[in-house]
Amino acid sequence: MINLSKRLKAVADLIEENSKVIDVGCDHGLLDIYLAQNKNCHTLATDISATCLEKAKYNIKLNNLEDKIETKVTNGLEGIEYNDYDYIVITGMGTNTIMKILENKTPSKLIIQSNNNIEELKRFLNKRYKLLEELVVYENGIYYVILYLEKGKQKLKYSDYIVYNKDNKDYTFLKALSTCLDNEDDANATHHEVGKAVRETIKKLGGTM
Repeated sequence: MINLSKRLKAVADLIEENSKVIDVGCDHGLLDIYLAQNKNCHTLATDISATCLEKAKYNIKLNNLEDKIETKVTNGLEGIEYNDYDYIVITGMGTNTIMKILENKTPSKLIIQSNNNIEELKRFLNKRYKLLEELVVYENGIYYVILYLEKGKQKLKYSDYIVYNKDNKDYTFLKALSTCLDNEDDANATHHEVGKAVRETIKKLGGTM
């Protein structure tokens, strides 16, 4: 059985059993294997790197999961009928790369973990998505932000922005750190204020973001 990092385990926990999932940038396919073994999911593991995908194929075969996990070398979602899947997972990439992948594509549900520029990514996604859940996973001295979104729009008050830290500091739940405001200047100001508060809180907790 595959043991996932806290970051990938948090992603896996957001996915329902018996789902169809595309794992964009699958690396060695560990998330796909975990989902197949523990949630009976069928996944499409993709990567732009043929070398990485060969490693994923090796791991998939090692776990006898060729019937549940397909693989494809491709750039993002190119050449994929993504609307046939329940979830699109994009993790371990930078915001610019993620925005390019989603520039002309709007899957129904997304689970995203960007390595940088989270506020910029949220502003980009807010045009087409509403935030269902936002997690920050603390691992190896770094806080990883995970966004779970579905197609649609939402409008939130500033009072909806909450930073909550569990006693064990393994997880920080950030509720509604995205917003859809009518006025672009107000939206930018709100993102600046919230982003500053989040960074200060994370710094106090001894992590980086």
